[in-house]
Amino acid sequence: MANSETPISFSRQGREIASPVIVDLMARALANPDLLSLAAGFTDNAVLPRELVGRFATELTASTSADEPLQYGQNQGRQRLRELSCAAIEAHPGERAGVFDPAAMFITNGSQQALYLAVQALCDPGDIVLVEDPSYFVCLEMLKGLGLRPVGIPCDAEGGILVDGLAECLRELDTAGERSKVKAIYLVSYFCNPSSRSLAADEKRAVADVLLREGYPIPVIEDAAYRDLYFDAPHPAASIISMPEFDPFPKLYLGTYTKPFATGLKVGYGYCTHEEWKEKMLCIKGHQDFGSPHFAQAIIERVLDAGLYPQHLAGIQQHYARKARILDSALLAGGLRDAGWQWAAPKGGLILWLRAPAEMDLRMESAFCQNCIEQGVLYVPGDLCFASGTPWNCARLSSGALPEVKLREAAERFVAQALRSV
Repeated sequence: MANSETPISFSRQGREIASPVIVDLMARALANPDLLSLAAGFTDNAVLPRELVGRFATELTASTSADEPLQYGQNQGRQRLRELSCAAIEAHPGERAGVFDPAAMFITNGSQQALYLAVQALCDPGDIVLVEDPSYFVCLEMLKGLGLRPVGIPCDAEGGILVDGLAECLRELDTAGERSKVKAIYLVSYFCNPSSRSLAADEKRAVADVLLREGYPIPVIEDAAYRDLYFDAPHPAASIISMPEFDPFPKLYLGTYTKPFATGLKVGYGYCTHEEWKEKMLCIKGHQDFGSPHFAQAIIERVLDAGLYPQHLAGIQQHYARKARILDSALLAGGLRDAGWQWAAPKGGLILWLRAPAEMDLRMESAFCQNCIEQGVLYVPGDLCFASGTPWNCARLSSGALPEVKLREAAERFVAQALRSV
């Protein structure tokens, strides 16, 4: 039916906003069962915590209480869940004991909401956020959707931050008169999406040193969404919250129970050391939803309080380690490395980051990508992960969602198309 209503005059954001690529990728994966998706970062249905969720959902609905989980909750999130989440962060290697205060913690609809709130509170259209190159493509899309400019920090081929390149980038922004527009730096520190690498402690210290030396004491946002999804051992570097080198900076640490527990519950959190920044984020959150889903929070709180979360993590860590090996082995067995493709076997997370020969074009609109889709396999084009949109010869593959047999089949389809394109 044609829309006969009077046209609307949209805001700048309304005029420029576009549907996120991740929504399109997820829709394709769900709509076509014959299309094997190595794109959307779904978790595996086989290891969803059905027993734990069912058990505590039953308990929570068995009787009424003063703390009714089916009622509205606090805008900042459940107090006990915030306490337990602080303890969970503190349990990681290198974290300072007694540093984490539940008053600085707030619960969100996945860590993505916390990131959105943070940027909304800090930035006006035209402002700049520094990001690794490559970085989390959903964040890059969000920044551009808000009218902001992500500026890539130079990184090496493996995704390691080039500290001298960061210093030069800051000087160039200063020379261009854009110092006042640089509002934050965003780091994906643990099993990064997309590069799968983690930032070493010395690397983090160097970033803090350069920012201070160049006169940029800007807010630092650390995304730790994959921190719990290590395979053999946790990454030893402490968070920015526990590192003295970051004491001069306003800091926001992002964590989640979405990827490591249940994506459908959509419970994440932010931990902010700057009181005014935190309160601004909570004000915006209050306008959005005045509190993340109380019942989902209560389920995760019960799991943590019962001491069952570490056991759950141990099981999924082994599961995703095996799936990463399957994808890695299938790519190797198919001859992809012999054809000039490069990647590193991940030590955690759900992602493999591939670099094709330099002359290849893997963008969404490329013949390679369209041929992959026609052959029944989907991936994330790597150019989406760079602030500049280049290079074009990278691909992000996710090992998380597909059953093992389908994962091998998807890898075979991808390799077959890659070898035809050499």
